Amino acid sequence: MMALYAEDAAMVLMDGSTVTGLPAIREQWLGFFALDGRLKLRSRFAIAAGDLAVLSNEWILEDGADQMSAVTAEVARRQPDGGWLYVVDHPFAGSEPDELDALMTAMEVPAV
Repeated sequence: MMALYAEDAAMVLMDGSTVTGLPAIREQWLGFFALDGRLKLRSRFAIAAGDLAVLSNEWILEDGADQMSAVTAEVARRQPDGGWLYVVDHPFAGSEPDELDALMTAMEVPAV
């Protein structure tokens, strides 16, 4: 996952705050993947304008009978080698506040 991000990338969290940089983004993904579900991803669109692009995906995480999903928004920047890396990632861009509350509850890991 981390190969998708530029060094200076920012990620929007469920509470609307942001984290910046690869170590902080890696920490967020580690928490997400700790849920140990099956992730499905569907690209909705990618529109390039010069060296920037806006993208949107739909993701669904299934864990047995439980399921959560959201629609994303990303901004990518073309790299000198011609590849693209995310500079802004909002995994929950299409979610309403009540949906985000439900997602935050679902993603809470019980204390050990």
